[in-house]
Amino acid sequence: MAKLAAMPRTALVTGANRGIGLALCRRLKEKGRDVIAVCRKSSPELDALGVRVESGVDVTSDEAVAALAQRLSGVALDELICNAGILRDEGLDDRAYEDIREQFEVNALAPLRVVAALRGNVRRGGKIALITSRMGSIADNGSGGHYGYRMSKAALNAAGMSMARDLAPSGIAVAILHPGYVRTDMTGKSGNIDASDAAAQLIDRLDALTPETTGTFWHANGQVLPW
Repeated sequence: MAKLAAMPRTALVTGANRGIGLALCRRLKEKGRDVIAVCRKSSPELDALGVRVESGVDVTSDEAVAALAQRLSGVALDELICNAGILRDEGLDDRAYEDIREQFEVNALAPLRVVAALRGNVRRGGKIALITSRMGSIADNGSGGHYGYRMSKAALNAAGMSMARDLAPSGIAVAILHPGYVRTDMTGKSGNIDASDAAAQLIDRLDALTPETTGTFWHANGQVLPW
């Protein structure tokens, strides 16, 4: 009797239209996942991948995320990757509080909003990845500055640890992942690793995630980072 083919895993990625998000979608599809790409506005590169694109989703909007959850009603997710993020550069004397507030909205509150809305879609044994930054590490801060980015990513890291604890009874594991200093539009192409290579490493970490390692703050290369 012939064996039934295994059903492909389904992965959802936010911030999917460019940079790391686009590279994650491409790599996940290459690995056989069914991919749901979530973004505010699609791109020709994303459209060319042939994945399911859910555009028009502002992850800072309760209404937009609730509408996404409604469209995904009944869709089971094996992997939920919260990747959407922004970077502003402000110093102590800039008093750029609106920029700082915006980074909190996108980098910290939006992933919490997305996970809260879609947690019911994630299967037992499923995995959640929060794409954070080692700039959210307090112990690793050797240069100062970037107040909004550092503070928002530290807040995301804290949220990730709480998610790991709260979702463990549901059999869902959480990875808190630094992608490296990636050459993207957000970094002005000044990074030291390409988005495709960073995406491959991030997915390796997600594949290796277990209930025993849930809540770990990792560099994409496998190094455990300090809080």
